[in-house]
Amino acid sequence: MTNQPVNLDEVPKLVDALERDLAKARAGAGNVEELREEVEALRAALSAEEPHQDQVREGLQGVKASLEQVGETLYDDAITLSDYIKRIGWMLGL
Repeated sequence: MTNQPVNLDEVPKLVDALERDLAKARAGAGNVEELREEVEALRAALSAEEPHQDQVREGLQGVKASLEQVGETLYDDAITLSDYIKRIGWMLGL
């Protein structure tokens, strides 16, 4: 894994899309609540006056891990899992 800077212009777009799709997901399905918490933590890291690359990177990694855990449930609930994992991997330089 490279340690390239995270594109802080793209991450909020990803968070917005995740939040929209998570609103459609069944509450209590799989680890959906854990994913929601990871997305909220990433949003909080981005809301700092000057977001720190390490905190945003850590947040993206948490979201990616949660997505991988709840993939089947979320796919059934309208989230396009592979697109999110691909976008996060691109942002993390994977």
